[in-house]
Amino acid sequence: MSDLLARRANNLPRQREERLSVGKRILTSGWTWVLLAAIIVYSACLLYFYLTATAGYEVQGGTVSGVNAAAVKSGAWYALPTLAFWIVVYLIADRFRPQRPLVWFLALGWGGSVAVVVSSEINTWAAAHLNVYGDGDPATATRAAIFIAPFVEEAAKATVLFWLAILVRYRLVSKVSLVCLGGLSAAGFAFVENIVYYARVIVYASHTIQAGDVASAVEEIRWLRGFWTAFGHPLFTMMTAIGVAIAVRTHSKVVRVMAPLAGYLLAAAGHMLFNSQASLAQGTALYLMYWTVAIPLVVAAVIYVVRQELAQGRMIYNRLTDYVRVGWLMPSDPEVFASLRLRLRSGLVAVTYGWSAWLATLRLQQVMTELAYLRDAEVSGIVDSAAGLRAEELLLRIRALRQRAVSDPRKQKVRLPSLPRFKNIFRKRSRLPGSGGQTGYSAINPSWGPPGS
Repeated sequence: MSDLLARRANNLPRQREERLSVGKRILTSGWTWVLLAAIIVYSACLLYFYLTATAGYEVQGGTVSGVNAAAVKSGAWYALPTLAFWIVVYLIADRFRPQRPLVWFLALGWGGSVAVVVSSEINTWAAAHLNVYGDGDPATATRAAIFIAPFVEEAAKATVLFWLAILVRYRLVSKVSLVCLGGLSAAGFAFVENIVYYARVIVYASHTIQAGDVASAVEEIRWLRGFWTAFGHPLFTMMTAIGVAIAVRTHSKVVRVMAPLAGYLLAAAGHMLFNSQASLAQGTALYLMYWTVAIPLVVAAVIYVVRQELAQGRMIYNRLTDYVRVGWLMPSDPEVFASLRLRLRSGLVAVTYGWSAWLATLRLQQVMTELAYLRDAEVSGIVDSAAGLRAEELLLRIRALRQRAVSDPRKQKVRLPSLPRFKNIFRKRSRLPGSGGQTGYSAINPSWGPPGS
């Protein structure tokens, strides 16, 4: 079996051709066409959902008008801070081996477009078959929110994780990475959902005098959905993401099937409990469930992610040490590249050496981390002997990058720009012509003088 087939069998990337120009690399890369297809699909889904949300629909006893463009625009601005917060949190958390920006975009865009459209259509269809009618929108009825929406929405949000596991399983190496991708999908979903809720409140309060002041009504729901319960969708999708992460890092076929299924069922159950309490609980019972169940779950999720970050550091240290023992890496490499603090310090030091050194430092950190995860997969039996081909390629890249990168910030000092040296004008005064008995003759030929002198 050729090297290329061996790499494909283990989902390892093929060897990069350095001779190709940047333009040819872009055109021949599969990611370029994935990005193009994603932009088209996501845009079509958002346009369809916008037309559906702004159109009126028939209910018993009349027609309910949809939201207008102005309300949608205002709702988007109100929902943007929550989305920005989750994006920053997940991009900071995914530090050891961050995904390429395109993968982040795929996860975020899927949750904010495809997942929203699929969930909306299925929820409305299922609610209509249950003969449930709420305030004019069957999808918002209690039974649909408790028994239908959790299963539909969690499946729709997490589908992108399964697509990524099929396409780039080799890069999905840690639970933190999967949690961040699942959280981005959930954040995109919640963003569009919040826009619809805010827009409906704006339209309703603008046409109904009993709703009171429009600004007060919008501010109330913003605090409720954008702050107090903003953790809902990311928390539930995190459970499915952990199941997928366990599946891609094991060679057991049973675990590969049961782990994602168990994670999905836990996510749906948590979502169901959340919706049931939000719909049925009142007063003290609602606050009691919030502070004794919801908040402890959020704290537990944060602790879990922090512990996984520490576990990643220990794993990278142990696996890079394997290469140090055989003399392929420097003795200081495991300590430097297993510490987020030293990684950050390397980047700051590299900035003072110039743009090229900074890029080389970042690439060196990425290659070192990939090498550690590759070795871990080999030890765990996830990949076979084909990992040696990829390891050899990574070691050669490390050797080339080490010449320009900051590999150990403890030994390489910050290179500050040299300050200009000014002459002391008080000690070295320039002598002007005619001053101090001097003539204005040339310093090269003192005998030169004006004509006729």
